[in-house]
Amino acid sequence: MDVFADLRSEYEALDAVLAALSPEQWSHPSAAEGWTVADVVLHLAQTDELAAASIAGDEAIFSAIRPGEVDAGAADIVAAQRDASPAEILARWRTAASGLPDALAGLPPGTRLRWITNRISAAALATTRIAERWTHAHDITDALGIPYPDTDRLRHIAWLGHRTLPYAFDAEGIEGGPVRVELTSPGGETWSFGDPDAPSTITGPAGDFCRVGARRLAPAASGLKAAGPHGEQALAVLRNYAV
Repeated sequence: MDVFADLRSEYEALDAVLAALSPEQWSHPSAAEGWTVADVVLHLAQTDELAAASIAGDEAIFSAIRPGEVDAGAADIVAAQRDASPAEILARWRTAASGLPDALAGLPPGTRLRWITNRISAAALATTRIAERWTHAHDITDALGIPYPDTDRLRHIAWLGHRTLPYAFDAEGIEGGPVRVELTSPGGETWSFGDPDAPSTITGPAGDFCRVGARRLAPAASGLKAAGPHGEQALAVLRNYAV
């Protein structure tokens, strides 16, 4: 799967939703606690601008970001800029987001980009942007009762959740261990991540795995099953985003 093409597809899917919203819907509470729909889109604009700055080599903008304070910092920036109109916010997000897929795809092989407190590849940054757009798209559409079907683009998000499990264990102060993940895709295929001989496993729907990683679904309320010494721990710490 082409992560850059899928990043564009995720942008286009959300843009189609936003283009059809009424002024009242923009001011409606989203599923992201404390944020309206407009706040969510503003946050996406701000973070896509951050990604564009990284591509441009402007790393000074990252100096104020502290590990463990990412959410609080994001909330502060939204609060400081939320007086813009829906039309202004949508235009700002489109400007920031629409050029990212091509900009990332055009970087020289091996390029490492600053992101939050680390350096990651262009493909990894595209993956994090897919994950964030998908999560916040559901914050908007779930709150408004608008359909936003799962697609096979979830494979990127599921990969990210599994790939960052060691980081998630470490962030929670848990030793953890290898975990095999086997998920059923929206299209009915099986997606597998990790060592087939890992002593711990997680199985179930890919959509549930991604929602648990986005902290939008409790593991106990999902269709996921965990086994082994670290399976349940992995579901407890799973995340698709930086903290």
